Amino acid sequence: MHPRIPLNDSTRQFEVAALPHLGAAYNLARWLLRDDQHAHDAVQEAYLRAFRFFDGLRGESARPWLLGIVRNTCYDWMRQQPSLAGQLSFDEERDSVAAPASADPAVLWEQRAQRGRVNAAIEALAPAFREVIVLRELEEMSYEEIAQVAGIPIGTVMSRLSRARAALRAALQDEAANSNLGEKRDANA
Repeated sequence: MHPRIPLNDSTRQFEVAALPHLGAAYNLARWLLRDDQHAHDAVQEAYLRAFRFFDGLRGESARPWLLGIVRNTCYDWMRQQPSLAGQLSFDEERDSVAAPASADPAVLWEQRAQRGRVNAAIEALAPAFREVIVLRELEEMSYEEIAQVAGIPIGTVMSRLSRARAALRAALQDEAANSNLGEKRDANA
């Protein structure tokens, strides 16, 4: 049995400020790195960095500060391991909340298929676009907070969001058009 190490005030303050954002940190890392284990490792490394520099946080919200560290850690990982771009994709079955058993199976199937198409389209985005979409649409951060996390001007955030949304729209429309062509071929066969 190990003796219990007393926590100092700085450690407690860090826990109070940072631990509530652990889920958002993992979510961002998971989307950027596209791999569960790499995301866990990157978040752990980011939290260690954040703890080391916690005294540098001055009156700001800890969430954008912390997610900025997570983002930078993920980009460091991607630079060090270019093979990360081809890692395993997001697993919809594993990472989704189960739907109620009473729901219509056809509707559930279509919702699952649509989520899969949207997730695939998000994963296909360049990291700079993927991060702003994840932070805005999944983490519901403001433009100002995203700018702080990514270290870019608000105008760049808005531009990247616009371009990312356009790319998502185009990818989903292309897939829908290809799907409709396949259905027409099947009907004519």
